[in-house]
Amino acid sequence: MHHVEWQTRRQRKLLAEPVEGDAECDRLYEEAELAHDLGQSVYDRRTALGLSRGELAERCGMRQSQISRIEAGGTVPTIPLLKRLARALDAELTIEFTPHHDVT
Repeated sequence: MHHVEWQTRRQRKLLAEPVEGDAECDRLYEEAELAHDLGQSVYDRRTALGLSRGELAERCGMRQSQISRIEAGGTVPTIPLLKRLARALDAELTIEFTPHHDVT
């Protein structure tokens, strides 16, 4: 199958599938934003400590590529891994739920 033929088939398939609503798009955007914010926090703390990605990876028993993916927002680590990262970054891990405030 040629590339053009594959592209045409793919476009037809995409057009035939139902389009997700705005709620799904909003949810995905929110998840991506959270992953980015977490990655930025790891990056900020690591650079404040003057650590390289390799040094941080060694401190928490990970590979440098894993640290890179977290910092880029490409993955969200599990809670146990977040705890290891926090220890390696000489930081506290705080997870909390705060109620929404209704504006009326």
